[in-house]
Amino acid sequence: MAIVGAYMVPHPPMIVPDIGRGSENQIQETIDAYERVADEIAALKPETIIITSPHSVMYADYFHISPGTKAHGSFASFGAPHVSFDESYDEELVNIINGIAYREDFPAGTLGETDKNLDHGTMVPLWFIRNKYKGGKIIRIGLSGLPLTEHYKFGQMLQEAVTATGRRAVFVASGDLSHKLQDYGPYGYAPEGPVYDEKIMDVAGRGAFKEMLEFDENFCDKAAECGHRSFVIMAGALDGMSLDIKKLSHQDVTGVGYGICIFNPLGLDENRHFLVEYLSELRQRIEEERKNNDIYVKLARQSLESYIRDGQVMELPEMLPEEMLSKKAGVFVSIHKHGNLRGCIGTTGPTEPSIAEEIIQNAISASTRDPRFDPITEDELEWLEINVDVLGEPESIKSMDELDVKKYGVIVSCGSRRGLLLPDLEGVDTVSQQVEIAMKKAGIKKGEKISLQRFEVVRHI
Repeated sequence: MAIVGAYMVPHPPMIVPDIGRGSENQIQETIDAYERVADEIAALKPETIIITSPHSVMYADYFHISPGTKAHGSFASFGAPHVSFDESYDEELVNIINGIAYREDFPAGTLGETDKNLDHGTMVPLWFIRNKYKGGKIIRIGLSGLPLTEHYKFGQMLQEAVTATGRRAVFVASGDLSHKLQDYGPYGYAPEGPVYDEKIMDVAGRGAFKEMLEFDENFCDKAAECGHRSFVIMAGALDGMSLDIKKLSHQDVTGVGYGICIFNPLGLDENRHFLVEYLSELRQRIEEERKNNDIYVKLARQSLESYIRDGQVMELPEMLPEEMLSKKAGVFVSIHKHGNLRGCIGTTGPTEPSIAEEIIQNAISASTRDPRFDPITEDELEWLEINVDVLGEPESIKSMDELDVKKYGVIVSCGSRRGLLLPDLEGVDTVSQQVEIAMKKAGIKKGEKISLQRFEVVRHI
């Protein structure tokens, strides 16, 4: 067998009557839809219930699958300790998933934390399911900070593992939508919130899973969504399948979005391999962009490719513009892959005899020595998008009033500690945000006396 049903569901604890104590009535439409999900799962009688939860163990670069044989959980932290769960894990299926991840050299498995307490992102769906169906073991899976494409790939591996074991399995993608839908909500309002909710419900309702991969992660952050990665793993688990889709409900009365959809697999469909399609389009776009890259970016790419492939620092090529050979400046090289930062290192002032040599060295550092990331590997090279910032001379300023996030970068200093942030970065919209991030990078705490410098850059793409 394979995955016989998949469900996109929210996890507000208030929806459980012993927690909501009547307040759950305001989301009755969501409750009714949840009951329908539970009825369908009960009718399918799955042997395994796979649940992805944003509130399970989460790592930046690893998908955590809860280890062990059993898990317990209760809503004690929500004032209802008597509402509890004792669940058994499907160890055989977990071992198969681990084996596939190992074979593919994919960052997923049971390593890391051994927390056996179920989180509310897992327990809320289970509360509805267990009221209707007591059978089946569970698998609880956390999300990661890796790109959306990796979440989709992980979903494909889950599908492969389920098929290999012959399990009747259902997939529960637990996750709320935006948390910033109303001023009166617990997280306030952001204009991106309602846009995210409308967009994800449209995409889910059409089963247009390639579009889930196209969501800008900065936009998702501003919308304060909760479950997008969970939904993308589910999409991967349904890769290549024709679906009967039922969009049951969407509510935002609490300031948080709750959406419920049912996806019933009907059979194989070769037109629904969305990751292949997405990557093909992305590859074409990157190839076109590379043709239009200026000489600064082309030099950075040559440098990092030479170093990663051959372990060699390249020689200065011939026919470079005179300005790259005669001038000195600080340079930052920024590298992105699938929309996510993959490396960024630079120098605030010149350390090499020329801008060209500064680019060569900093491209190597950004791709192999950024402490936040593993070194870039050869099989990643085709997906890299690079830009080069050549820094102007920093000038001291008296206050943040003299900054402009679009025009100026900032250097924040406190004694020997210095933090730098480039201008015009996606997701950095205010001067206070810019300075706060630079302080954090330098390890400068709020309230410490700081000095400010600003600088302009010439950005090469």
